[in-house]
Amino acid sequence: MILIELFAPAGTFDPTRRQRLGKRLIDALMGTEDAHAEEVMDSARALTQVLIHEPAAWITGDRHPVDPVGPPRYVLRISAPAAWRKEMSAHAIDRLTRALAETEAEAGRDPGRLLEQPHALVHVVGIAEGSLGMYGRPMGSLDLIQHMTAPHRDAIARIPTDDLPPGTVVDPVCGMTVDLASTDLVLDVEGIRYGFCNGQCRRIFADEHGVPINT
Repeated sequence: MILIELFAPAGTFDPTRRQRLGKRLIDALMGTEDAHAEEVMDSARALTQVLIHEPAAWITGDRHPVDPVGPPRYVLRISAPAAWRKEMSAHAIDRLTRALAETEAEAGRDPGRLLEQPHALVHVVGIAEGSLGMYGRPMGSLDLIQHMTAPHRDAIARIPTDDLPPGTVVDPVCGMTVDLASTDLVLDVEGIRYGFCNGQCRRIFADEHGVPINT
């Protein structure tokens, strides 16, 4: 459950460009590197929403209104469970700024200014556990991962492993490829060593299989 909000001066985008930008921001945030199973990524996209705002007034810290005819400035705010915030910030700020720069280039404006001047501010906001909800009830970060992955566990279990690099395994919860040599997020169950991309996937797997985690 991720919300991307983009604030832009009124008139910056026409309806077609707004739709294209919304899809581009979602694709940029989801990424393709070290991807989870395709089905899980589809579930994550389904829980990701983009809102594009055009404020009636926009005043910068130097007390001057944003120039309505100059190159537009932007504020991007990404809201996600607090447990995901630190890891997400590491790539979201760069990826979303570059996605916005691509839109600037399409509009005939200089995309480089967003990487050279403070014209695109990005805020990654962590929402406290229990403060997000679906189905009329609070949903914690573990609940959200369960929602996104549980329907696809059978497909994840069938992911081919013959071509995996030596020493790597597939995370049985989300389908990401994990290098066992570079992580301590592992569990041994019935003689099989499982690796996990993060502690929450390991927690879910441990709870489902009644396996204690030594911390």
